[in-house]
Amino acid sequence: MTQTAPVRTYIDINLGPRSYPILIGDALLDEAGEHLLPLLPRKRTAIVTDETVAELHLQRLLDSCERAGIVAEPIVLPAGEQTKSFPHLEWLTEQLLELGIERKDAIVALGGGVIGDLVGFAAAILRRGCPFVQIPTTLLSQVDSSVGGKTGINTPQGKNLIGAFHQPKLVLIDTDVIDTLPDREALAGYAEVVKYGLINDPAFFAWLEENGEDVLAGDPEKRAHAIAVSCRAKAAVVEEDEFETKGLRALLNLGHTFGHALEAELGYTGKLLHGEGVALGMVLAFELSVEMGLCPQEDLERVRRHLDSVGLPTTLKQIGLEGMGDKLVAHMAQDKKMEAGRLTFILARGIGQSYLERNVDMEQVKALLNRPSA
Repeated sequence: MTQTAPVRTYIDINLGPRSYPILIGDALLDEAGEHLLPLLPRKRTAIVTDETVAELHLQRLLDSCERAGIVAEPIVLPAGEQTKSFPHLEWLTEQLLELGIERKDAIVALGGGVIGDLVGFAAAILRRGCPFVQIPTTLLSQVDSSVGGKTGINTPQGKNLIGAFHQPKLVLIDTDVIDTLPDREALAGYAEVVKYGLINDPAFFAWLEENGEDVLAGDPEKRAHAIAVSCRAKAAVVEEDEFETKGLRALLNLGHTFGHALEAELGYTGKLLHGEGVALGMVLAFELSVEMGLCPQEDLERVRRHLDSVGLPTTLKQIGLEGMGDKLVAHMAQDKKMEAGRLTFILARGIGQSYLERNVDMEQVKALLNRPSA
């Protein structure tokens, strides 16, 4: 019986000396050791993960490293958004130093966005900069946070306010690991997939309207396609605006200005997952765009209808934040995109026509968030 060769998708992010590949495919965890080997001058690494992912996937990665002759030391952190904090950053860097991790040793981040962001920031500051590898295990981290080099931790004032740009040496995306995700986590990641269609790819959004439920149901070909399209879109933006100085990369924050405020108000406790906040944030961004006369009402309805059809939140009432405009706007004041006292919003002239708007009346935003129907 002839075995079908595994399908592999390679995407290169071209950033000069900081260039690196994204490798997408099934069962890649079992091959990870051979892909890590060229990045490890001492055939030694630390694998940082969380308790949930460790139980599901760590042993496969350790076995793969062992087959490749790599000595891999696991470091396991608590699961959850609250791990992206100064105390856990301090503990992690001390563990890495105690293991004797040197400046050229690549550190492996095995997990979702929390682990990827935390480990990437630790790598950026350890010995003034160590290489690291992203092996994302959630749909959200596979299509968004693992690509592009944004790293950081949260503070009581907001998300990712302490961090650094630090590109990985490799992003290894095993599409099979999504099968172990709780439905809610997979759905939260899907919001970031939808985001790429809404930014500048209306054909992809239309494809998701037809195929999104199959992607979420685990159709291997459609899932791999959605991940690859998302990664290519992110790679193209990062190549043009690596450090978010031209404004182009800020478009990737569609829905995030609202979403981060929602997360901050709920205290990063798991009541609202990041992707859920982004989904609702995108609806609110389109609502504001309609109110400002920028976007057709029917495009807002398409966005709301699609997100609602797959089970993502589309109203503030659903998450218990109806009428909380004053508090949410106060959280927005801490947003990283704040410049000279003004907040840049990502708004839309239609599906696939997102743009940066620096002249938004915050009283209008507050009124939108206070409205009972919002």
